[in-house]
Amino acid sequence: MKNNSGYKTKQKENLLAFLIRNKDKHTNVREISVFLAGEGTPMGTATIYRQLEKLVGQGLVRKYILDGSTGACFQYIEEADCCHEHFHLKCTSCGQLIHVDCDFLSEAQNHIFEHHGFTVDSSQTVFYGKCSECSKAVQL
Repeated sequence: MKNNSGYKTKQKENLLAFLIRNKDKHTNVREISVFLAGEGTPMGTATIYRQLEKLVGQGLVRKYILDGSTGACFQYIEEADCCHEHFHLKCTSCGQLIHVDCDFLSEAQNHIFEHHGFTVDSSQTVFYGKCSECSKAVQL
């Protein structure tokens, strides 16, 4: 009987390597699946989700659920990185997700708490619209 433990380990290594290499952006299960298949270590969607949930539980990966119509996004969190909460912009044309660190939005978040007693979870807050590239394309 063949032992597949090395194969499974290689899948996990490639999954983590992909997340680390793409730590500056959100990624989804489809992108991970395409990458792993290209590396010669394909992994089923359910297995990818299971591995991602383990990494989330270990505090190595952050999970973002942006809306009810798209799947979750994931992002590797570096230990040395002071990963802080921020708002997101999602382009309704191309689907790009942009991290936004903005003093104005932080002030609005503080205002909402101080004047309305409501704490905004910025990591779950998404503003929808068109990114600069898609806006330029419309104007042409």
